[in-house]
Amino acid sequence: METQLLRDQNIYPEQKVLEAVLKDSYPAFEELMETITGNNYGLIPQWNFYKDGNAWLCKVVYKKKTVFWLSAWDGYFKTGFYFTEKNCKGIAALNIEKSIKEDFFNSKPIGKLLPLGMSVSRKEQIKDLLEVVAYKKSLK
Repeated sequence: METQLLRDQNIYPEQKVLEAVLKDSYPAFEELMETITGNNYGLIPQWNFYKDGNAWLCKVVYKKKTVFWLSAWDGYFKTGFYFTEKNCKGIAALNIEKSIKEDFFNSKPIGKLLPLGMSVSRKEQIKDLLEVVAYKKSLK
């Protein structure tokens, strides 16, 4: 059973907390954060406690655009991207794992948006994630 973590509103998800919950996937998380906040991407992670989901989520933004959402789970983290129908075609052209594309094109819309979710537990998965980040960031 998957368990979403970071459910205590009074415990901010600082480094020590994230290391404890992400366990072996923390190095992948750390690499992702270092990369996306660097000069090449210029993204800003914003941790907030959301009462509707009763958990801390990280909204990762570029200027005013939300690029993706990140949540902590038992031993890994999940990222969620949302695309409009007109931007979906670009996903097929990305150099990412075929299974990610298949899951995306088989996903059910949430309102008018199509979700692309990725669960990350190893550094090797960051390459695909960064490919999607770059694509999302490039959209108008």
